[in-house]
Amino acid sequence: MASNTEVLTDEAQPAEAQSGKHINAGQVRKFLQIFRYVMRYKRYFFTGLLFLGFSTLTALLFPYVASLLADAAQGKTLWSVRELGWLLLGILVVQSVFSYARIVMFAYVSEYTMADIRKDLYARLITLPIPFFEQRRVGELTSRLTADVTQLQDAISINLAELLRQFATLIIGLTIIGLTSWRLTLLMLSTFPVAIVVAMFFGRFIRKMSKQTQDALANAGVVVEETLQSVQVVKVFTNERFETRRYQKAIDNVVSIAMRTAKYRGLFVTFLISAVFGGIVVVLWYGAVLVQQGSLTIGELIRFILYTVFIGGAIGGMGDLYGNLQKALGASERVVEILHEKPEVALQPDAETATPALTGNIEYRNVRFAYPTRKDIEVLKGVTLQIGRGEKVALVGPSGAGKSTIVQLLMRLYDVNSGAIYLNGQPITSLNITHLRHHIGLVPQEVILFGGTIHENILYGKPNATDAEIIAAAKKANAWDFISGFPQGLDTLVGERGVKLSGGQRQRIAIARAILKDPAILILDEATSSLDAESERLVQEALDRLMENRTTIIIAHRLSTVRKADTIYVLDGGTIAERGNHEELAAKPDGLYRYLLKLQFEEAPAAS
Repeated sequence: MASNTEVLTDEAQPAEAQSGKHINAGQVRKFLQIFRYVMRYKRYFFTGLLFLGFSTLTALLFPYVASLLADAAQGKTLWSVRELGWLLLGILVVQSVFSYARIVMFAYVSEYTMADIRKDLYARLITLPIPFFEQRRVGELTSRLTADVTQLQDAISINLAELLRQFATLIIGLTIIGLTSWRLTLLMLSTFPVAIVVAMFFGRFIRKMSKQTQDALANAGVVVEETLQSVQVVKVFTNERFETRRYQKAIDNVVSIAMRTAKYRGLFVTFLISAVFGGIVVVLWYGAVLVQQGSLTIGELIRFILYTVFIGGAIGGMGDLYGNLQKALGASERVVEILHEKPEVALQPDAETATPALTGNIEYRNVRFAYPTRKDIEVLKGVTLQIGRGEKVALVGPSGAGKSTIVQLLMRLYDVNSGAIYLNGQPITSLNITHLRHHIGLVPQEVILFGGTIHENILYGKPNATDAEIIAAAKKANAWDFISGFPQGLDTLVGERGVKLSGGQRQRIAIARAILKDPAILILDEATSSLDAESERLVQEALDRLMENRTTIIIAHRLSTVRKADTIYVLDGGTIAERGNHEELAAKPDGLYRYLLKLQFEEAPAAS
């Protein structure tokens, strides 16, 4: 099988393809880039095209032979009725075999092609930087992997083959009826164009109405999704009736649009039937006249009518196929847009090179930074600080001071706007980003666990760890007691985002994960906040073990958790306002740290 990675060369353009617009050159270029994936399986694709050609030819041969039956019944052909009957049966069998082979070939190409696209698309998504995800909704990105790729699959496996079949049917059919009777052909061509033109425009209008129905249904789905995700809020505010009315209103809108669409579709079908059958009646009438005059046989008239029906079906089907191909082109544009995004992580490892261990000597030199989504608001304004190997440093200050931003820049979730961050004396921008993050462990305030087992969540810290290493990490994290108390032990399902575990249990699972990773640099982001006293004690004990012999950065609002830090940096408005240990900063009469300490001591009695 071909490789699952491929570099696409053209620059990505904004995706504006919708199913009601004309096809443009940019969309075609994007689709051709997707078509490179098809060419990985070109042997099967061209074999499928060959069988498609054979299948179409045998299908078009059937009306010709069937028309000869009428002439054979009158003794006007060299073939007998029996011979023609067997010939028709043989054509049906051969056509069935060709159709089966064509379907299998195209199914093979489409399934493997879409699998390659999905793999590459997910691989590209998972390696993109955080700013990319901040500018897009999760539902949109999920749609790229599901709905857009499905559109492409339909285009390759069904629509493309059918379009070629209909085009061949149109050309060959027109040639045959032209050779059968040029008079009837001219009459047919004079009656069909009006119906065809009206059908194409009406069909586009119907598709637009159908899209409105789908959009309205999607909006109703959003109501359900939002409500179920926030069902606790709904219950607390007793808004069940409000949400029910909101959903009913959305569904009523769906029904209204769908019924309006159905009425137009009914008119469209009525017109189409009248126009097509009216044309056939006129052709039949004139054909009967020609038969009476002796310029046309009964068999030739039947042949003409059968091929006219084939041609009408081909023309009628082209409208839908054209619309579906428009959707596929739009989908390919959106998929290629992501495939062109520049990843921050290379999934394929580079050639083996000596990568020095990062020991945890960290230095920030005049770092300035503003988030990409808020470029006009500078979060860090010339921050300079140093953290020695094995040192425990705390970052404190009011909300919005830039504490979390400092560690996000260290992990290169974002890059600094100016200044530089050094690790082991090297700018972190010169380090392989995977190598850098491999040496950093994080225990966040809001622990997010995957919906699998406890075993899988701890193993995330070191995917090749043994069960013995996992158990040892769980014991160091004060997690083994509650894990072993579960009937399934490590195989206990934690639920979506760890909902089946308490906050303290989730924190200890996160600590066990960090212990298993064994990083040189440890980041604790409000790791003990929002815990009850007993859980905080167990978590703090685990954190003390985890911090041993590691460079540790502690982000804290609760100043009682940073008393043991070697150095405390007090941030205010994106700058470092104070620096020192707990005793030094607490002794400053007008210091910000002393003020924050006083506020917390005043709040503690009130809270109790």
